[in-house]
Amino acid sequence: MTTPHLHGPIAVIGAGTMGIGIAQVAAQAGHSVLLFDLNGEAVSQSLDNLRTRLHQRVEAGKAEASATETLLQRITQVNALHALAPCGLVIEAIVEQLEAKQDLFQQLESICSHQTLFASNTSSLSITAIARVLSTPQRMAGLHFFNPAPLMKLVEIVQGLETAPQTVATLKTLVTGWKKQPVICRSTPGFIVNRIARPFYAEALRALEERIATPATLDAVLKESGGFAMGPLQLMDLIGHDINYTVTESLFHAFHYDPRFLPSLLQKELVDADHLGRKRGRGFYAYDIKGNNSIRKNGGTKETQPQPKIEPKHAKAQKTASADQGDRKLGSIATLCCPATTA
Repeated sequence: MTTPHLHGPIAVIGAGTMGIGIAQVAAQAGHSVLLFDLNGEAVSQSLDNLRTRLHQRVEAGKAEASATETLLQRITQVNALHALAPCGLVIEAIVEQLEAKQDLFQQLESICSHQTLFASNTSSLSITAIARVLSTPQRMAGLHFFNPAPLMKLVEIVQGLETAPQTVATLKTLVTGWKKQPVICRSTPGFIVNRIARPFYAEALRALEERIATPATLDAVLKESGGFAMGPLQLMDLIGHDINYTVTESLFHAFHYDPRFLPSLLQKELVDADHLGRKRGRGFYAYDIKGNNSIRKNGGTKETQPQPKIEPKHAKAQKTASADQGDRKLGSIATLCCPATTA
């Protein structure tokens, strides 16, 4: 295999939250980006949402109109995998299913140049396993961004068993140029962040199952006493319970059913009910259309929930009960004390 050299546009496959975020990061760094999803309407919707968000920043005086339009013009929707043939790097951000990712990269290997690098944004699946179907697994690595990709600095560069050192070096140089903080790790279940984060979620879920306290109180304890900018239950609502549960389940299987990674039946029930958090308007908290916490009263009118907080010992019980109703605003994601919003 020749030394990897990044040439041509960057492709992003998957137009969900992570895919469009990664596309924005690459376009902001000056790259031409080709965005593909099997659901063409999903691409159009994601691009429309991105356009709206960026224009709101312009209106608020936080971005220049010309730079914003240039960024948007760098992202092009394509309707077939064959359109990705000229790309120098393909970043996959599709469903967390090993077979789906293997099938995708097998197709890409027959379409793209031998110099094209392949990267998966998987949160927990084995890069070694994804790459085993390739004739040149040396060009395959993990490139794990965190949500929201435009704001979070950390990127895990995951090295599979056969990933070439040159591939890792190229991706590290690229990500550094995008003003991100790369960290290189081996392809083990959960990599670094998602493995270490499991107890943070698991104990909060167990405490909730045992009715130790309400979601707002549990989150408040971690925020005010632990110094976190978001509590674990708020964070799971932000990530999406489908994603968070799937990652936990993946680690549970990968570590041979180690009880440390036992999935929560409470979270499984939320997934089954489609109460996935912010993106569905309901999880541990209720949300309005803009993603802010809200509760419904008197036939559907919305009232903002108060901020979860720990009351002083002398506070009245009535005031404490009011504080436990919920969270007014989750706060700026960019100010999280932990290095990244994990899955």
